[in-house]
Amino acid sequence: MSDLQKYIKQRSSRDAEFAEDFAEGYANFRLGVLLRQAREKAGLTQEEIAQQIGTPTATVSKIENHTEDVRLALIWRYAEALGKNVYIDLG
Repeated sequence: MSDLQKYIKQRSSRDAEFAEDFAEGYANFRLGVLLRQAREKAGLTQEEIAQQIGTPTATVSKIENHTEDVRLALIWRYAEALGKNVYIDLG
């Protein structure tokens, strides 16, 4: 376990707010990475995907880098442009 992982584990165990914020931030980061990887695997640039979903290139960058403020409908359009589906699991 790295020093960073140890710190996160220790801090999370004594600070519930930190643990919650970290978990949410990580989930947002992960979603952006997954979307970027899918776009790159499809061989598309940010500009190309932006044209397909009818949004500025800056919005695609925001989706991939700062997903915490992105509407679900936009993520759906992004995935659809890549021929992918979005699944939500509330379980």
